[in-house]
Amino acid sequence: MAITTKKASHEDFHNEDSEYLAKRTLKSGSAGWLLLAGLGVSYVISGDYAGWNNGLAEGGFGGLLIAGVVIAGMYLAMVLGMAEMSSALPAAGGGYTFARRALGPWGGFATGTAILIEYAIAPAAIATFIGGYVESLNLFGITDGWWVYLAVYAIFIGIHLTGAGEALKAMFVITAIALVGLVVFAVSAWGLFDASNLTDIAADPGAAGSSSFLPFGWFGIWAAVPFAIWFFLAVEGVPLAAEEAREPEKNVPKGIIISMLLLIVTGAAVLFLATGALGAEALSTSGNPLVQALGDGGAAKAVNYIGLAGLVASFFSIMYAYSRQTFALSRAGYLPTRLSVTNSRKAPTLALIVPGVIGFILSLTGEGAMLLNMAVLGAAVSYVLMMVSHIVLRKREPGMVRPYRTPGGIVTTSFALVIAIAAVIATFLVDPTAAMWTVVAFGAFMAYFGFYSRHHLVANSPDEEFAILAKAEEELE
Repeated sequence: MAITTKKASHEDFHNEDSEYLAKRTLKSGSAGWLLLAGLGVSYVISGDYAGWNNGLAEGGFGGLLIAGVVIAGMYLAMVLGMAEMSSALPAAGGGYTFARRALGPWGGFATGTAILIEYAIAPAAIATFIGGYVESLNLFGITDGWWVYLAVYAIFIGIHLTGAGEALKAMFVITAIALVGLVVFAVSAWGLFDASNLTDIAADPGAAGSSSFLPFGWFGIWAAVPFAIWFFLAVEGVPLAAEEAREPEKNVPKGIIISMLLLIVTGAAVLFLATGALGAEALSTSGNPLVQALGDGGAAKAVNYIGLAGLVASFFSIMYAYSRQTFALSRAGYLPTRLSVTNSRKAPTLALIVPGVIGFILSLTGEGAMLLNMAVLGAAVSYVLMMVSHIVLRKREPGMVRPYRTPGGIVTTSFALVIAIAAVIATFLVDPTAAMWTVVAFGAFMAYFGFYSRHHLVANSPDEEFAILAKAEEELE
């Protein structure tokens, strides 16, 4: 029940009673830095098994390599900035919480919306890949179809409803299996590596700057950017676990940085070894690149089966991320408040189910590549807003308590900001259809906020309290 009302910056805020918040609490202390690092790797690891290789068709090995180095630098810089903000503002809203403090309700909701689009759509794409993978393995005669997508959504939503601690531990085990698969691949591919395979795509004589290293010229680097993002997409979701972590001000920064460093190693390994084993041209159109690179031996079969674990790990973990982002936005009134009610195990029931239903419907399109490109654009927009938030908070609130401080300060996050802007532009060039659908979805969310939810914000939700307290301190000064 609302007990007070106030108005600020054209948004209406009210306080809810203790019963409202009691029904919307997560289980604290469920994860230390090791589970958080595992969560970060789990978000991303399916991108090592498939998807990135299509970037070879856009930029060749050289184009994808250069794009990969630049994007890895962007993600590392961004992660260092997010580590600082998560240590200062440890709440379940993650990027939304940071942007809400720095950019106000509109900026906070825009950031949360971009993140939610990324996390709600990515599992739909991965579900289509799981369906295709299951069919290719010929497991019990199972064929790809809508009921496969329904099964994976139902099973993993069910596991998440048992509670964060249990879900994170299950994710950790699945992720460990997927990492073992990458080790098996690397050891096996090493013996098949031939450096000449890296540059076996014929150079396009009509492309500016084309060569054997850059067969599609300088533009190929730009076109390969969205595929390079697949090596790291969603690692930024680790701060969404802040309210369920032990000592979040220490463990969240540690977890996200360690996971990012590990992902740089795995991404570089699969890019070089898979391409060198099979050849850039053949690999560029493969739906199962690591397996195809190894041929028909026992190692290929092992990686084929374990690869399913990689897809499941990312599907499972991103489901966790979309539920926490939905939970935080709902608890603060940006989305319908029923979405943030938690069950007896402190899991947000409708925040898991409703985006899952939407994702399942999207998976029925079968357009896995387009869905992933939509997720990439949502992610890139959120990166721009989060890096702006870090810069604004450093400038406007230099005295904020920051248990962890970003090395290089705003120089580091300014670099990430510039590359993130370039990534947004690149997504429109590579898949305009996916980009426009993403813009439509983003616009619908912002219209809902503009016409309705900005007049029903909950002032005493944790994320809003961070921002309102800062505003009050600023006015006192």
